[in-house]
Amino acid sequence: MSGKRCNSDEDTMNGESSKRKKSIRIWVDGCFDMVHFGHANALRQAKQMGDYLVVGVHSDEEIMKHKGPPVFSQEERYKMVRAIKWVDEVVENAPYVTTLETLDTYNCDFCVHGDDITTTSDGTDTYHLVKAAERYKECKRTVGISTTDLVGRMLLVTKSHHERDETKGPNKNDLKEVGLSQDGRSPYTGTKQFVPTTKRIAQFSEGHEPKPNDKIVYVAGAFDLFHVGHLDFLEKASQYGDYLIVGIHSDPVVNRYKGSNYPIMNLHERVLSVLTNKYVSEVIIGAPYTVTMQMINDFKIDAVCHGMTPILPDVDGSDPYEIPKEIGTFHRIDSSNDLTSDMIVQRIIRNKFLFEERNKKKEAKEVYIENMIRKQ
Repeated sequence: MSGKRCNSDEDTMNGESSKRKKSIRIWVDGCFDMVHFGHANALRQAKQMGDYLVVGVHSDEEIMKHKGPPVFSQEERYKMVRAIKWVDEVVENAPYVTTLETLDTYNCDFCVHGDDITTTSDGTDTYHLVKAAERYKECKRTVGISTTDLVGRMLLVTKSHHERDETKGPNKNDLKEVGLSQDGRSPYTGTKQFVPTTKRIAQFSEGHEPKPNDKIVYVAGAFDLFHVGHLDFLEKASQYGDYLIVGIHSDPVVNRYKGSNYPIMNLHERVLSVLTNKYVSEVIIGAPYTVTMQMINDFKIDAVCHGMTPILPDVDGSDPYEIPKEIGTFHRIDSSNDLTSDMIVQRIIRNKFLFEERNKKKEAKEVYIENMIRKQ
């Protein structure tokens, strides 16, 4: 008999057992108000810790009680989180304080949250129960982006976040902070500038090429304050083909046709926000405003889509969609959702005082907790 041991029935069973290894289920919860790439990056990191990601989203009532008024309704927030490509399941009306019962109900092994501070209205750590049971893990928070930050930009009506020279960042001294306490500066709240890296863009990108017979669809726009209106449009556009390319206009181009302090989010922030969407295959960073024949040929575009918003002429007065219209590849899409970035800003302006107070309270709470941690 040779020295090599033959496979026994037990060996076979062990091999099958390893193949049936229990999948790791992860719980993440939050408000997910004005869902941005910071939220998505936390979900991406959480998904990497296991196999199946369950995301709990708090109700409007819970958020109002513990933080102040949300910008988006709970139905809008549920829909946005479902469209993030790393999310497997969404639990609506998730409790604000994460309990062991919640983890067990959804068969989750542990909870993941960013390394920032989250508390109830009375200052209680919302994760104290799962931390005590050692069913809590942390991921790195995306520095420089938060709902508080975006609300601050809208209230301040500043353009300092724009990238007029896309190779350079803005003057950080020009960035004002929202609701800054005189007693100290919170490391989490305030108006900051997100500095993108090629690594982060690669992490968010699908990274796959279209198949030879795929029908390629192209859309373009600002996609500022990425919201459910954009989401519904992209879902409809994706149905025109197999591979959806989204062109993101540069900050100067968006500012030319939108005016005021638009875009609220700079080019790279908008790129990452769009890349989190499960319907999007690829993005073109700083896409030209006019769709040319060269562009159609280079990207092998079969269909060019635009929503029901007005099409403004290019700088020279020409129709930016003249070519796709001439060759019969242009389509207007009615997403049945008329929400725009302007309307979101108006929500903020109408409740300006409430949002300013929310930002001040949030920062004051964070400063207090941070000072307590330092004293320990």
